[in-house]
Amino acid sequence: MAAEILNPRTDGSESGDSAGSEGPESPVDPAFALHRGGKMEVAATVPLRNADDLSLAYTPGVARVCTAIAEKPELVYDYTWKSQVVAVVTDGTAVLGLGDIGPEASLPVMEGKAILFKQFGGVDAVPIALATTDVDEIVETVVRLAPSFGGVNLEDISAPRCFEIERKLQERLDIPVFHDDQHGTAVVTLAALRNAVRLTGRTLGELRAVISGAGAAGVAIAKILVEAGIGDVAVTDRKGVVHAGRDDLNSAKRELASYTNRTGLTGSLEEALQGADVFIGVSGGTVREEAVAGMAKGCFIFAMANPTPEIHPDVAHRYAAVVATGRSDYPNQINNVLAFPGIFSGAFQVRASRITEGMKIAAAEALAAVVDGDLSADRVIPSPFDERVAPAVAAAVAAAARAEGVARR
Repeated sequence: MAAEILNPRTDGSESGDSAGSEGPESPVDPAFALHRGGKMEVAATVPLRNADDLSLAYTPGVARVCTAIAEKPELVYDYTWKSQVVAVVTDGTAVLGLGDIGPEASLPVMEGKAILFKQFGGVDAVPIALATTDVDEIVETVVRLAPSFGGVNLEDISAPRCFEIERKLQERLDIPVFHDDQHGTAVVTLAALRNAVRLTGRTLGELRAVISGAGAAGVAIAKILVEAGIGDVAVTDRKGVVHAGRDDLNSAKRELASYTNRTGLTGSLEEALQGADVFIGVSGGTVREEAVAGMAKGCFIFAMANPTPEIHPDVAHRYAAVVATGRSDYPNQINNVLAFPGIFSGAFQVRASRITEGMKIAAAEALAAVVDGDLSADRVIPSPFDERVAPAVAAAVAAAARAEGVARR
């Protein structure tokens, strides 16, 4: 018998559901109940009470606004929602930990992303799931949709295609294009690491880090750590350390090898961990405790795979001064929602044409500063529900955009 899944928008009565739409056969699951009918809707921000209201919101009043925008295109930011709306774009090829599940199955995640934008950053967002995985088709589609949006958030697109898609869109559009799986993860990781070194009286320049995973998140984390001045960072994939001597690297990994691993490490992840100060996991799998024990005294372990961290927190705490995961049921959750709402909010405030590396580093510094006097081994990163987070990140990003010359107001 199919489980009864109630629509949270109704009193629980049937409301025209088609046969067989009750959901999977399972015990009542609150996740299905929450998602019935979707998690978002379009709402008017102006009244439509009478003919006068209608004549202003639509014809004939709207024609005057259209004419003004046609004569002065930048007015679109003042008289439409473009100045505060993001397109959340995916092809469904790298959805959470589920992988390539397709555009339709990705929609619940994209809706979730959209409501996070609104809840935590005051930014409107529209989910757009595309029925293509071709790089050029995705780029062309987004370029054609771009006049309706103030920014583009690429989401859950598999590597290495995600790098090329982001680069091509940034070249062709004059609005922020941001791949959150890369840069949101990188910003929050850098913020947590800044507070970890502050807590232990060290500097980033003293650290040697090892990243497990050379996909979207691993590449972006490596890049931002190098930009921020880390002593050295090596990135590993399934075949071991990414280094220039390997003949099996794709273009993204060849570029990665050009600015990481200054000490010239080769071999496996576990070999690279010997004497390392930092472990950052964005790949899944399990790291043996013997390898963890070989890390430097007072090391930092950020094991961020979900739902199973690469190093279990109980094991990590035996050796590390600071432990972080991607899970909400342990302290120090590395959660992208700490970054992307504030980053887009700040970019929109100044109508930035793009999001620069300097803006990302500014976001990380602002995020780290929110912890301030509450800094401890179990609190190197604030909670997503800390109301100071998004305003602090937005202000820092806006200031950095002005400083770097990408602000238009």
